[in-house]
Amino acid sequence: MNILLCPDSFKDALSAEQAAKAMAQGVLKAAPQAQTHCCPMADGGEGSLDALIAATGAKRCVVDVQDALGRPRKAAWGWLGEQRTAFIELAEASGLQHLTPEERDALHTSTFGVGQMLLAALDQGAEKALLLLGGSATNDGGAGMLQALGAKLTATSGAPLAPGGAALATLETLDLSGLDPRLTSLNVEAAVDVDNPLLGERGASAVFGPQKGASPDQVAQLDHALGRFADISARVLGKDYRDLPGAGAAGGMGFAARAFLDATLMPGIEMIMQQADMPALLNNADLVITGEGRLDGQSMSGKTPIGVARAAQRLGKPVIILAGSLGDGWQACLDEGVTAAFALADGPMTLEQALPRTAELLAARCESIIRVWITPSPFENPDL
Repeated sequence: MNILLCPDSFKDALSAEQAAKAMAQGVLKAAPQAQTHCCPMADGGEGSLDALIAATGAKRCVVDVQDALGRPRKAAWGWLGEQRTAFIELAEASGLQHLTPEERDALHTSTFGVGQMLLAALDQGAEKALLLLGGSATNDGGAGMLQALGAKLTATSGAPLAPGGAALATLETLDLSGLDPRLTSLNVEAAVDVDNPLLGERGASAVFGPQKGASPDQVAQLDHALGRFADISARVLGKDYRDLPGAGAAGGMGFAARAFLDATLMPGIEMIMQQADMPALLNNADLVITGEGRLDGQSMSGKTPIGVARAAQRLGKPVIILAGSLGDGWQACLDEGVTAAFALADGPMTLEQALPRTAELLAARCESIIRVWITPSPFENPDL
């Protein structure tokens, strides 16, 4: 019996790798003879770098960069030498998790550190880069990244453009002639977990700006500033990408990746499953168990458990989802290849009580699932 364990992280509780190990403990308690394969997953957000390194055996590298507020920090990235491929997680440099709630400032946070990570990859000899765009603290449309890569963005005052999305309202010229020439031969794929355009009521500022500290007035300010950036970019490039699905990802980094790096945008879970060779793993599995912190109707838009389930459905493999909680609309997952879904709690408990018990609860649920799975079905006995 081969069991494939491929969860995402359980936020504030376990990494995807820790979750998979807890699942394996439960499986083996019920069926010591079972073969388990742990394959941590992610959908392009925080933790995706760890999932890719675990799936591929890539080398973890560290580079000195600026964080979203311009402070020095060390950012990790992955290097798959045989394939000359770099794994760049935006959140390592410009992630929201590095800021306290009081420090969140969508007007001034910058993606400059992401550009520094790309330069480190180019220095290593990268021919391909997988850019993971979730978890950003920024709303600058990737302008900071472009500055780090050599582009010149000039304000109406004639001075170099200041960091942050708000400064884009004063953008006068965009000069790409200084971009690192090695970028022209770099194949970039960008993982996005949303399909939002750059601007408007479904755009980067309106939908994601508030969680990055933007007030309603600042959301309007940022949307206007990104609009100016899009206008000038369209004139320089001869093509307008503002309405591209996914352009609004990570505060407009989806827009910058496509417009300036010629990146292919794809769902993060698909990118990571591709690197992990998920079809081969599924082919060998008798049962798949996945999960994440919450399963609800929004999960259908490309979250890890649903991506895994859709891939498994194509091969006729049963999938069980374990979630910290089941929210409104979770039943829709049953139409996406999911056999069953269960919440972790074993009784009434608060989130504060549940978080430290996540590993224990995952192991217990997996043990129960496998005990049911290996019990002979009475329906197989024609005499009953």
